[in-house]
Amino acid sequence: MEAKIANGLLVSPRIDSEKVARRIGTGRSVQFSRRFKEQDRLQVLVSAQLQPKIRNSNRHKTVSLEVSCSYKNFPASLLESGGFQAPFDEARILKNKSQEIGPYLSGRCIYLVGMMGSGKTTVGKVLSQVLGYSFFDSDTLVEQDVEGTSVAEIFKLYGEGFFRDKETEVLRKLSLMHRLVVSTGGGAVVRPINWKYMQKGISVWLDVPLEDLARRIAAVGTGSRPLLHHDSGDAYTKTLTRLNTLMEERSDAYANANARVSLEDIAAKLGHRDVSNLTPTAIAIEALEQIEGFLKEENGDFGL
Repeated sequence: MEAKIANGLLVSPRIDSEKVARRIGTGRSVQFSRRFKEQDRLQVLVSAQLQPKIRNSNRHKTVSLEVSCSYKNFPASLLESGGFQAPFDEARILKNKSQEIGPYLSGRCIYLVGMMGSGKTTVGKVLSQVLGYSFFDSDTLVEQDVEGTSVAEIFKLYGEGFFRDKETEVLRKLSLMHRLVVSTGGGAVVRPINWKYMQKGISVWLDVPLEDLARRIAAVGTGSRPLLHHDSGDAYTKTLTRLNTLMEERSDAYANANARVSLEDIAAKLGHRDVSNLTPTAIAIEALEQIEGFLKEENGDFGL
């Protein structure tokens, strides 16, 4: 199940930090965080790549130790500043996690729910690629069904009710399929019938702080957001005000999701001061972790 690593040395999953340091020897240094050293034997997968580099006339050599590990078993809080020379290999972690839980999904669709601007489309594409699923954006499918008319224009020409009916029909059709990742519209959660369709798969709520959502949306403009662009005031203020109102209306509905991905929690785990520094891959990893948790609750621990 583990991907082959070219030009690397695959080491036993159990390592002892002090033993590794001794084996590297004098003249070569590997930095471990204090908390990492306190873990006598960590369940990690290590790809150690010795990269000799001539530093000066004394021919000192440095060693780069690349560590890739389970996102679950090796929390980012262990990665203190300066603890490792190599970057955290998110892509490999994502792939390994998808291979672990993929068989237990049984082809069920994954529905991403959340407020506008929460990254459902971006994260959805990452998940679909790593799982080998197809990706669909429900808003795009509605637009295609109305001869390419944008969501904003649909709201303007036909009203929100017309759009919601189209959205429900799209979700009904998608619920008959398998192996899909679906990015839903921000308001899809307000109709109970939509949950009936999404419950055939696994729903995941991308929970993003409203202030960060407002900054994202204001930066690109509110013209494409039919529930925002009629309000007066500066872009950020009117967006944040409207998002607060929408969240009050939808928060209970979002909480119906099978799994919740809190970007604030991910940022804290990775040591970031705000969520804007998170990569889509890091968010996708957390999504798979939360899906795994849901599957364990649903079917019992499946041995991971």
